[in-house]
Amino acid sequence: MKFIVSSAPLLKQLQLISGVLNSSNALPILDNFLFNINEGNLTISASDLEITMSTQVQIESKEKGKVAIPAKLLIDTLKTFPDHPLTFSINKDNFGVEILSDYGKYKLSGFNGEEFPKTPAIEQSSTVEINAKVLLNAINKTLFAAGNDELRPVMSGVFCELSAENITFVATDAHKLVRYRRNDSKSDKTASFILPSKPLTILRSNLGGKDSMVKVEYNQSNAFFTFDNVNLICRLIEGKYPNYEAVIPKKNPNILTIDRSLFLNSVRRVSIFANKTTHQVRLKINGSELNISAEDLDFSNEASERLTCQYEGDAMEIGFNSRFLIEMLNNMDSNSINIEMSAPNRAGILVPASEERKQEEDILMLVMPVMLN
Repeated sequence: MKFIVSSAPLLKQLQLISGVLNSSNALPILDNFLFNINEGNLTISASDLEITMSTQVQIESKEKGKVAIPAKLLIDTLKTFPDHPLTFSINKDNFGVEILSDYGKYKLSGFNGEEFPKTPAIEQSSTVEINAKVLLNAINKTLFAAGNDELRPVMSGVFCELSAENITFVATDAHKLVRYRRNDSKSDKTASFILPSKPLTILRSNLGGKDSMVKVEYNQSNAFFTFDNVNLICRLIEGKYPNYEAVIPKKNPNILTIDRSLFLNSVRRVSIFANKTTHQVRLKINGSELNISAEDLDFSNEASERLTCQYEGDAMEIGFNSRFLIEMLNNMDSNSINIEMSAPNRAGILVPASEERKQEEDILMLVMPVMLN
């Protein structure tokens, strides 16, 4: 079995799907790429049983067949070539692979492609189409807030809610929560499912710069993403997502409006002096003055800064974990933000300042307070 392929496009497609590969796999066959040769078309797949990703490359061949080729060895070899044609010869008896280039000959042991896990078929599925930029934005805005507690698997992914009005993405780890809603994306069917973090991380690295539509098919157990010539199928997280709306306080009479980057830089500086366990920073708001302070009593470290702000409400002192605040502020785009609060022991809500809110996008970030010592 023989085919000729250009080295640069092949490497590009392999790198595209290599994020699926694990460093340690239960099945040795998963350390390989599956090459499915079908005359002038080569379909390459990678899988870790939970996620399968495939892509296609044009080749010169008149044959059909399957072979599994060691992934790391192949990528490391291709990285050393300039772009030029490579001839792959596969021995159908022992699946030995020989690669011929302008420079020489390379042999490696392949495996029977039939041993590679079959890609699950999407049956009884529903479909929704989302613009690649919208999906990328949704992943960027929510993924950082997802949990990683193995005892609470439902919170380790991003919850997607589809409706005729909008599409909502939610992530939480019980300390922070992000709700990102798109009013310009809709679905004919009402549905909800939880997407795991790993496939979303892979999608994030592949959607950058694309403006095409991503077709999302889903059923009870799997979601299937198709864009350009890439397919990604992943198993959904089973279980019921917590009622996130119940966590978001509705009445927050104390509203602080402040320049996002000024506040972010101030929290960054002050947090260096915070306790290394709690990462606590203290916000003291009175009139148009915001005082940000932190201290680490074990090492006698302390810092405080004063910023001018707009504030409506009663004078207040509240503590937050600086790491959560920094993550949230980093993932907001608006120049000014509102921090809405009700009491020092209730969650604070971060939203773009009212004049900067976009019609098509509704973002809300919630952070739990830290008890002031």
